[in-house]
Amino acid sequence: MSGTSLVLDTPELARHYETVSVERQFQAGLQLLDVLALQPNEQVLDVGCGTGLLAEQAASRVGAHGRVIGIDPLPLRIELAQQKRRRAANLTFAVGNVLALDVFEPASFDVVYLNAVLHWVNDKPAALAQIHRVLKPGGRIGIATGSREHPSALQRIRQQVLAQAPYSDYPQAQQGASDRLAAAELGSLLAQGGYRAVRIDVRPNQQVHASADAAIDFSQASSFGNFLGHLPEALRAGAREEIRVALDATHNGKGIRQEGARIFAIALRA
Repeated sequence: MSGTSLVLDTPELARHYETVSVERQFQAGLQLLDVLALQPNEQVLDVGCGTGLLAEQAASRVGAHGRVIGIDPLPLRIELAQQKRRRAANLTFAVGNVLALDVFEPASFDVVYLNAVLHWVNDKPAALAQIHRVLKPGGRIGIATGSREHPSALQRIRQQVLAQAPYSDYPQAQQGASDRLAAAELGSLLAQGGYRAVRIDVRPNQQVHASADAAIDFSQASSFGNFLGHLPEALRAGAREEIRVALDATHNGKGIRQEGARIFAIALRA
């Protein structure tokens, strides 16, 4: 993870993510699955599966003789994901990290995908190396991740607020933001990691939140507490209020509109 903490998550954040991601990260994940074109009987690894919504969908696509394993380093989210196992016999979940895939045999999977995950990974070359080991030769990796070249209004405002005193006394608070890539950087990383890119697309990611508070709550849940979690608790409310006021100024009468972009990449293990 990139300057982030894995201990800031709470049951409330995990449940909120389960609800709000349905119309956001989950939809991007469905696009990723469509491009990956999962086939019956394939063995699939969902890295950073969160509460398991997308893994459940993937399990329905590979059929009864396929298999989907979802891993996530956040135990509270895996607890929610485990509830979905009862609906799909070919679906399992476990607490796990992309930097430690040695629990799986080499060449175990036809497909590995990361939906809204790679921008949280600090050591991306190491993660891609781990995935390369568990992919079968010719196996597919799918990535949907935020584009650094297209920050949203909330991302820009957060950075501006945290760059000011007293928040600037805690630079790790800024590092807690996700570590996004440009499309060309992702292409280079894949090539260096032993993959052959099939496609790398940058697609608009437009989101509308009912209010500034709703946008902040979404980011807090999506970042598993890292949106402001690295600030001392006494400063978090003040920082949130400054961000809220600045973001509320962008309200257009219909909501808070966020203009960003996602990178979608599909590559083959060479």
